[in-house]
Amino acid sequence: MKITFYGHASLGIQIKDIHILVDPFITPNEKAAHIDISKLKADYILVTHAHQDHIVDVEAIAKRTGAQVISNFEIINHYNTLGINGHPMNHGGKWDFEFGTVKYVNAVHTSSFPDGSYGGQPGGFVIEGEQKNIYIAGDTALTFDMKLIPLQTKLDLAILPIGDNFTMGIDDAILASDFVACDKVLGYHFDTFGYIEIDHEQAKRKFFEKNKDLILLPIGGALEV
Repeated sequence: MKITFYGHASLGIQIKDIHILVDPFITPNEKAAHIDISKLKADYILVTHAHQDHIVDVEAIAKRTGAQVISNFEIINHYNTLGINGHPMNHGGKWDFEFGTVKYVNAVHTSSFPDGSYGGQPGGFVIEGEQKNIYIAGDTALTFDMKLIPLQTKLDLAILPIGDNFTMGIDDAILASDFVACDKVLGYHFDTFGYIEIDHEQAKRKFFEKNKDLILLPIGGALEV
């Protein structure tokens, strides 16, 4: 399983020959100006919630690639009206896709489309594929619901927001890694704009002091799980 960071909360996941995008917010992000969305491959697009900084490139990429969108019921209904194929889910539910199993789990945040219309309840995803398991938290506060995840799934990587202000910050992300029983963390949702800028070295040091590994990829950088 290969994971590529496209800035903010945008990810690419490759499982064998299947390409998955998560929350593509790339074209408006000046820090990701070197990423050309017309060249990104996508068989599936996972959407955690409806905020603009998570969906802005979904329509363009889905229509170009024919990717299936996976998200909550309300978000899928929205994309269906645009002629985009989708698979609706809701909290606690899981489904077996060709690349593995996806479970839609709780996130504590808000969710509305840029026009203010209802975007359903926000969520995260637990993905089990290629004998590797990852948790994509989405935009969320620290929540005891995270403790349910390791009761069923042993994670190889937790992908957690660390920018604070709108989501968890570093200290809460360390607690979240305890809750999900995974000491290997990929940080995201940081540095895109002023409210969520972080001190990289301090963040890594805090994780290291707790015997944990915080990975901060450059935009376009990748890791193997």
